[in-house]
This record gives sequence, structure tokens and C-alpha cells, in this order.
Amino acid sequence: MKAEAQALKGHLDALLLATLEDGPRHGYAIKEALRTGSGGRFDLPTGTVYPALHRLESAGLISGSWSQADGRRRRSYRLTPAGQRRLAGDRAGWREFSATVTTLLEGAPWPATT
Repeated sequence: MKAEAQALKGHLDALLLATLEDGPRHGYAIKEALRTGSGGRFDLPTGTVYPALHRLESAGLISGSWSQADGRRRRSYRLTPAGQRRLAGDRAGWREFSATVTTLLEGAPWPATT
């Protein structure tokens, strides 16, 4: 497993919710937002993104609707109020976690144990 994929594990839902914060997007646009927003490091397969979107929809964190564009049907997703609350909580949790890891990795030498 690539290092980027391992780092992403456990954070995919929050990242997908964040891509919808500015408004609705269809599935492929969500996938592309993750890719471009990460400088290409999170170029996820559709087999990862779409099942996660379906899981988030089933959980009531996003809602989806079908539309027609250029003769093709596509499903667009938007955050629900529950999804907005979850994203806020995930962000707070991430800030706390990342601050703690940064402190441990970049802080003073570890104390000696006896």
C-alpha cells in the first residue's frame, strides 16, 4: 500500500465531507477535488470513492440527487446539517491529534525510562 493511501486511511470520510463544504459536486468532481487539492497525492480509484459516498449517504451525512448533463446521468452530493456537524467535529479531532503528533515528533528529546 502506498504511503499516501496508508496516511489517508481513517480520514477519507472527513476529506469527502470537506470537498462538499462549498456546495454540491458530482462523484467525479469530488474525486478530482481530492486529487487536485492534494497535488496529485490522493488520486483515489472510483472503487474507493463511490462506496464511501454511498456509506456517507446511508449515514445521513450527505444527500444525493440525480441530474442529466451532456446526455449523461450523474449523481450530485451535498452536505446535510448532520454532515456539517460531523465535519466540524472531525476537524477539531484532527487538529488535536495532529498537534499532539507534532509535539511528539518535533519536541524535546524523550525522557529516559529506568
